[in-house]
Amino acid sequence: MKESSIVSSILAPDALVLILRKKYNLSNLAICKVLRTGINHSYLVADGDLQFVFRIYSYGWRSEMEIKEELRFLNILKENTIMVSYPSSDSSGNYIQRIIAPEGERFAVLFSFAKGQKVRSLSEDHCCSVGILLSKLHSVSVGYSLKRVNYNVKVLTEDPYRYATEHYSESLNEMQFVKKAGAHVVDVFGQANINQLRHGAVHLDIWYDNFNIDEKAITLFDFDFCGNGWLLLDAAYFAMQLFHTEPDKNLFKVKLERFFAGYESCAPISDEERKLLPLAGFAVWIFYLGVQSRRFDDWSNIFLTQNYLKHYIGMVKSWLDYNEIHIEA
Repeated sequence: MKESSIVSSILAPDALVLILRKKYNLSNLAICKVLRTGINHSYLVADGDLQFVFRIYSYGWRSEMEIKEELRFLNILKENTIMVSYPSSDSSGNYIQRIIAPEGERFAVLFSFAKGQKVRSLSEDHCCSVGILLSKLHSVSVGYSLKRVNYNVKVLTEDPYRYATEHYSESLNEMQFVKKAGAHVVDVFGQANINQLRHGAVHLDIWYDNFNIDEKAITLFDFDFCGNGWLLLDAAYFAMQLFHTEPDKNLFKVKLERFFAGYESCAPISDEERKLLPLAGFAVWIFYLGVQSRRFDDWSNIFLTQNYLKHYIGMVKSWLDYNEIHIEA
């Protein structure tokens, strides 16, 4: 393939719908429109009462094998009646489409539509239901292995720091904090009792933006970052996101307790997992700073500034302070 002079393109919905109608036997009344452009691009596809989400992966972002593993995981969860958005095959039985974009070949998948809507301010009952859903997912994924990234402490903290140095000076207090706190995570997890840390396939992006809620159920989607790791990473990131979306910390505590009650109604959380949860949440938070740094050219450049770094690290410090973990830069 010749090297492209295009970094990223947004493909026209009117052109995509012609492909979708043919590949998936949709009617001539089927429509397609942009839903979100971000790390990947998502389109809402509707054909009468049927709705789908067509995700077009960014060029060079995921290999075909990584996508196949994501879809394999989703199909296993679906088979176990876990409420997730799952892939739909075309009329030839294929899950993955290849689309020639200006920058090169991009992969695409049609997913079932998650009913309901996103709810930023989760109720106590919502938190309990999320806990139940995540615990059921983990009951399937524990001990499971994907041919994808292994989320160890290096991937979660050391690599993101290195990616961030491409955009931020290492002399900044925030960068010095990330480096020192990352070393602290490496040290603490290195001394952890791994026999009490469940391991398997993780979602790694559990927060309100990645599930829809209706009157019947909560449906989880966007498994783009799924991989292998400690299961506590999913619970930790949800807890940290809940901390930042609930300004009343007394209410946050109640909601978090309801989340854990829901989770432990299906599977126990070990004392070691509870102890490590605050630092695990920090580690995933820093991992996403690395993602933002890696995707500067075609996604994060609109917000990835020095002021943003201060805000982002300020949020993680407030989480650590709440959990009485003090790390000086």
